[in-house]
Amino acid sequence: MLDKIDQYFDLQQKALSLRAYRAEVVASNIANAETPNYKSVDFDFRQALQSATHAQSQGNLALSATDARHFNGSANSAAAANGAKLQYRTAVQPSLDGNTVDMDIERAAFTDNALKYQSTLTFLNKKISNLVDAIKGGA
Repeated sequence: MLDKIDQYFDLQQKALSLRAYRAEVVASNIANAETPNYKSVDFDFRQALQSATHAQSQGNLALSATDARHFNGSANSAAAANGAKLQYRTAVQPSLDGNTVDMDIERAAFTDNALKYQSTLTFLNKKISNLVDAIKGGA
């Protein structure tokens, strides 16, 4: 029974996890706006969510390490766990020091992501309240 409840919340849980990771990525871009030669990065949310849900349905196999000197199987374990692949953003107006962060784009991306994170929380809260109503017998 618990696996059915887990499946019921699976999509929203993965979406929240990806939204939180995207907030970290965009915040990192903003924090490095003055760093010379820093290249702005982001990922395609839709592709990452499809990858995360597809990996779950295919029974994603984890690598096992038999020696402490083995690598963990991914350069970015948070991205690999979420299915997100970071890509460099195309510079609209690169600066002389090689930095490609455009603060207007980053602020817009951060705000858009925050709004979508909040809406995903709203959907999740509605699902929880529907489940609670079903358990109580509805009213």
